[in-house]
Amino acid sequence: MDLPVVVDSNDDEIVSHELEQMRSILEEAILETRSTPLENRPRLPRIPLSKRNRAVVRALNPMLVTYLEASRDLCETDSILFGAAVAVCRIIGAKLPMAGRATTQSNAIPAWRKRIEDRIAKARALIGRLTSFRSGNNNEDYAHR
Repeated sequence: MDLPVVVDSNDDEIVSHELEQMRSILEEAILETRSTPLENRPRLPRIPLSKRNRAVVRALNPMLVTYLEASRDLCETDSILFGAAVAVCRIIGAKLPMAGRATTQSNAIPAWRKRIEDRIAKARALIGRLTSFRSGNNNEDYAHR
């Protein structure tokens, strides 16, 4: 949804009809963000600093005031700010990954977990041998495994 932003070369102001489009994109993004669980939010891309991108952010900042003043808690403030970031991405045409894909995990067991589980298994085997030896099983083959 790449919105063509017309920037006045003198003072970087955005035309009023574009402000209304931006406001509707912002409202939509905030509503979507509020209804999306944290783990399903998309990862935000890095946005290059450019005159156009700065103008978009400067135009959205005053719109956020009404939402932030009505915010009741930190979670709602987070949703508003994340929604604003999503709105900026949509307005400038930055690619957002599909929601939820950024946090999906593969079924592979991490290497650190495998190493710890192996160490635990070796420790349990050693404890079993020591317990058996202590209880009177002095079999040389069993004790020296």
